[in-house]
Amino acid sequence: MSSPNHTLVTEFILLGLTDNSVLEKILFGVFLVIYIITLAGNLGMIVLIRTNAHIQTPMYFFLSHLSFVDICYSSNITPNMLYNFLSDQKTISYPGCFTQCLLFIALVITELYILASMALDLYVAICNPLHYSSRMSKSICLSLVTVPYSCGFLHGLSQALLTFHLSFCGSHEINHFYCADMEWDVTNIRDAVDILL
Repeated sequence: MSSPNHTLVTEFILLGLTDNSVLEKILFGVFLVIYIITLAGNLGMIVLIRTNAHIQTPMYFFLSHLSFVDICYSSNITPNMLYNFLSDQKTISYPGCFTQCLLFIALVITELYILASMALDLYVAICNPLHYSSRMSKSICLSLVTVPYSCGFLHGLSQALLTFHLSFCGSHEINHFYCADMEWDVTNIRDAVDILL
């Protein structure tokens, strides 16, 4: 990505939450504990659903996929943030920033679609309880999970490609702890919108 003075931006500086080294170590501990609890809870949920024969229903099938998306969502940003708390060099590469934005958008959209699939499952269970097993068959449940992953990834990819296709102007510092809060030049965004319309 080149800026108006034709210098190539290869990495971004993440300013993070604070400059205080003592507070960074405290935040590292707090976020590490929260991250471990998140991973343990979601992995425990997935293992419990997969191993318990009594809860092999569509609702728990969707819940296990929601837990998986939550693990991916948490693991997209948190490890890099934890590393930056202890590191003197708080940077992220251009491809790393692209990947982080892509996964952030894709996982948010996937999570929303899986929640919609869970709502559909509950609607069928309440409104058509006698036809529930035929209407929510295993193939339908697989479709209701495959479509959110596919749509989420494609939507995230298209948004990330359009965003990173814009030319970057200004400082390569991001006043955040992850890349999704990048500030782009308003004129370039207007140009991209004009191209799309």
